Amino acid sequence: MISWYLPGDSPLHRWSAGVKLGLLAGLLALTLWQPVWMLGPTIGLYALARVPWRVALAQVRPLWMILAVTAGFQLLTAGWARAVTVTCGLLVSVALAGLVTLTTRVNAMLDVLVTVVRPLRRVGVDPERVALLLALTIRCVPLLAGIVSTVREAQVARGAGRNPVALAVPVVIRTLRAADALGEALAARGLDD
Repeated sequence: MISWYLPGDSPLHRWSAGVKLGLLAGLLALTLWQPVWMLGPTIGLYALARVPWRVALAQVRPLWMILAVTAGFQLLTAGWARAVTVTCGLLVSVALAGLVTLTTRVNAMLDVLVTVVRPLRRVGVDPERVALLLALTIRCVPLLAGIVSTVREAQVARGAGRNPVALAVPVVIRTLRAADALGEALAARGLDD
């Protein structure tokens, strides 16, 4: 569900990050109101952005298990209409957010964040540090996924099976080492306060 920029020259690629983030906020508000009706416009925006269908499906593929559980729970507790509404809302929201990240460079989104947070400087919030925090968060998600993948591959090579404890312990240790190294790098650059 973490998308990466997909270079292109579509109209969506040419729009500024601020316009796209504002449009995302507006479309998400509409999704809260009429999620089923937002499926069509979402597909239309992907077509306008000229995103290949495999890439588009990859934005929501990790969500299928959550969608199935959510739909099942809503179906049992609130009926089929609510199940469709909630499931479509979740699907459209993730797809729209994925589209923004596919058509917008991370640096451009961080620049918008700095601009939006800048008025909070009066109350002690440093916009550049907020952007750095978000950039580090974005970077650490694939880093953590890589750690989990490496540990899982090592388990398979050793024939250890799918023991959750055997996975969790090395993942935690490697994650703490990576966090320590990141902390040292930030401290070396004077960002340790």
